[in-house]
Amino acid sequence: MTRTGRGGSHRSKKKRLTLALAPVAALGLAVPLMYSAGAATPDEVANDCRTDSDKLENCEFVDVQNKADSLGPNERVTTVTDNCGISTAATKTFSGTAAVTRVVQLENGFGVDGGTKLGNSFFEIGLKFNTQEINIKRDDTTSSFSFSRSDTVKADHIAFFMWSHKRTDVSGFLRATYKEEQNGQKVFFSPSEGAATVHVFYPQLLKNGTPDGRLWLRNVKCGTPQADGILGSGNSVRAEPGFEEGGANVTDVEVPLSEAGFEPK
Repeated sequence: MTRTGRGGSHRSKKKRLTLALAPVAALGLAVPLMYSAGAATPDEVANDCRTDSDKLENCEFVDVQNKADSLGPNERVTTVTDNCGISTAATKTFSGTAAVTRVVQLENGFGVDGGTKLGNSFFEIGLKFNTQEINIKRDDTTSSFSFSRSDTVKADHIAFFMWSHKRTDVSGFLRATYKEEQNGQKVFFSPSEGAATVHVFYPQLLKNGTPDGRLWLRNVKCGTPQADGILGSGNSVRAEPGFEEGGANVTDVEVPLSEAGFEPK
């Protein structure tokens, strides 16, 4: 009886010991699995694609949707002409340059070099959207035009030219294929398969190869917060409202590109 009691007590201790060790063993297995699974997160996929990592076999952009004739940023492309305190309008000469390039916008805000695997993919996707009706800029070089023309600055106003280029916005996701399997697979997506949050903006070009878009003369009433802000910034770059979005103190007049007298570059 005594032996049987001791034997039962001994077996019970073994069971308790096994139960105590089991969670530790499970935790030890979980660590390498978690590390492996995190080796290709969406952010890391985007970064590997952007930097053309040698871990990649390939990286490509998969388009999901597109929109032609969207407008790019509103840019001031000439210096500011000051006609403040003058009671009559004045004719002034404006000279400026507007430039465009293909822009890639990943979720983290980084661009992509055109010489990478991903850059080649963007070029190939661009071929798909280059049609007889819309000529787009597929590579990452710059196209620009310069213009010089005389226009009217209103009495007690400042004036300058604004520009917003036309572009085709193609959105989709990145598909990366790694040379070595990570957690049992080689293909990963950023941000996810089927997403439309990676944007490629292809500038649209005129038949002569110069950028297409909207060019307009903006007059701003002197002594207003809008004019003071512009004069206070000198000729530095600053955010400007779009065409006919400046408010009551701002007058915009569009100039057709055919009348701008621009010279291709």
